[in-house]
Amino acid sequence: MQFLDTGEIDFRKKFDILLKRGHMDMDNVSKAVADIIFEIKIEGDVALMKHVAKFDQWEPSKIEELSISLNDMRFAYDGLSVPLKESLQLAYERIRAYHEKLLPKSWLDFEKNGNVLGQKVTPVDRAGLYIPGGKAAYPSSLLMNAIPAIVAGVEEIIVCTPAPHNKLNHLLLAAMHLCGIKKAYKVGGASAIGAMAFGTQSIPKVDVVTGPGNIFVATAKKMVFGEVNIDMIAGPSEIGILADISADPNYLAIDMLSQAEHDEMASSILITPCRNVALQTREKIFQWLETLNRKAIAEVSVRDRAAIIVTKDMDEAVMLMNQIAPEHLEVMTTHPFDLLPSIKHAGAIFMGRYTPEPIGDYIAGPNHTLPTGGTARFYSPLGVDNFLKKSSIISMSEKGIKEIGPACAMLARAEGLGAHESSVLERISH
Repeated sequence: MQFLDTGEIDFRKKFDILLKRGHMDMDNVSKAVADIIFEIKIEGDVALMKHVAKFDQWEPSKIEELSISLNDMRFAYDGLSVPLKESLQLAYERIRAYHEKLLPKSWLDFEKNGNVLGQKVTPVDRAGLYIPGGKAAYPSSLLMNAIPAIVAGVEEIIVCTPAPHNKLNHLLLAAMHLCGIKKAYKVGGASAIGAMAFGTQSIPKVDVVTGPGNIFVATAKKMVFGEVNIDMIAGPSEIGILADISADPNYLAIDMLSQAEHDEMASSILITPCRNVALQTREKIFQWLETLNRKAIAEVSVRDRAAIIVTKDMDEAVMLMNQIAPEHLEVMTTHPFDLLPSIKHAGAIFMGRYTPEPIGDYIAGPNHTLPTGGTARFYSPLGVDNFLKKSSIISMSEKGIKEIGPACAMLARAEGLGAHESSVLERISH
């Protein structure tokens, strides 16, 4: 773990290295990913079965074995304990209610001269959702990806998730049933992305691919962008925390570890103007580490990717955090909303001492599929917009085109496009 002070001579050099935390060396895997996608394009289901045997350590005897049974989904849901089923349902309802507020509307604007301008918002026909299932399976990711697609009105949703040794997470199956998923497949990694992007004999081609994954998944999504739309190129999970003297070091420590336990590449960064808070938090982190069931993973993350930075004041802390542009940002200050106008870049912002980041992972409502590695500077959280497309609507009346047509023709002539100019003039010269 790095412990930095902005007053140090070499602080900027160390901080610049920290800003590169989200870099993924895709060059090292791009050849392997390209080969996988090429095989999917050429061989289809044959390649899928070969890849499942190689990467997930089980050999399907026929392609139908890759399909996840609707009965298995229903059985998993019915088998949940009542408290767990109620928790899953509550999460579903809150996530759906939040995303319904994000749904844009089609609109028409009727101008006085008879012209009509507008926008038609329509969902894509088919969406492909990638749900991780390797080191850890995240049923919450199914909810976060499927519900925005459902709210957007997508007609067909395809789910792909790896099933190591032909085993699937029971709660993930239950979440599929709750979301009404009809087509799901035991396929993971770059193979799944290629199959959804180009289609195979059994997995239909989709229009957009969303969902988190490892470097192979991220590289594959980057390669198929253009053939399909994608949500973002996401890397390891991360948290940034702004804290003042009022922050509880115990909360800060366990919140940092809530990201560190995801995987060894996760990063946790605390920035505070209070040295005592920084020191106490560092001490609490190592105390909490001993209690974690994923200690081995969190320990590596803390050692290699965690940082605590002491600044001269809160303004400097916010400035540095904006440069980091974290996936998750907790604001643990006396008056957190006072800082909100100054925060420019973050995937999700958690305000106040009673708002730990995990509440957003599962049940608050906003999406937990978020930009990482500083890409919150230009990416937004996954939402209904990722499953929608917008068409412009233009209708000119005879009076309207005569009003603005001459200017249009002049601009076309200035660009040397004679047919453009004539197309307009033909309509206003009679």
